[in-house]
Amino acid sequence: MSKDCKAGLDDRCRDLDGDIRQKRGDTLVGTLRKTYGSDFAPGVRSDMRLDSLRDRTGGASLSKILKGR
Repeated sequence: MSKDCKAGLDDRCRDLDGDIRQKRGDTLVGTLRKTYGSDFAPGVRSDMRLDSLRDRTGGASLSKILKGR
């Protein structure tokens, strides 16, 4: 998939049906730290999966986790 995304989508792209793609649950926290900075999810191991982090934070979306920093 090309990264020809519209500005303001927080580096997310739209699917073919127009919906904004969400980060996959199997994305590692360490990978997200490369994108969002080393202060993303402090106190959490870098090999934790995003879906586990969401469970730990009560099902919060990645956007809500980022706003809570």
